[in-house]
Amino acid sequence: MARGASRSGRITGPEIDLEREVILDSRGTRVDQAYVDRALAEVEDDVRRRAGRPSLTGAPEHSPHVTFRVTPAMKARAEQVAQDEGITVSALARLAFERYLSA
Repeated sequence: MARGASRSGRITGPEIDLEREVILDSRGTRVDQAYVDRALAEVEDDVRRRAGRPSLTGAPEHSPHVTFRVTPAMKARAEQVAQDEGITVSALARLAFERYLSA
């Protein structure tokens, strides 16, 4: 683990008064509180965009997971049917659930 880094990934160090101290980034731009706030907002936006797969509903909400076990033969058959249909095994399982539950 890097010096000053905690288990959460935060790097801690001495407090810096950005109003009094002149800190420049690699392009020579002065780092002030507005610069830091913009950088943090960019990182947070990037993390949100990369956070997992898109919701199945299209809305910005979590799609629940369903997990179950099958025999090796059933798994192989599901993989073959999914490949033949041009879909994923997950999509095949959702389709099977929808058909069964709507019957």
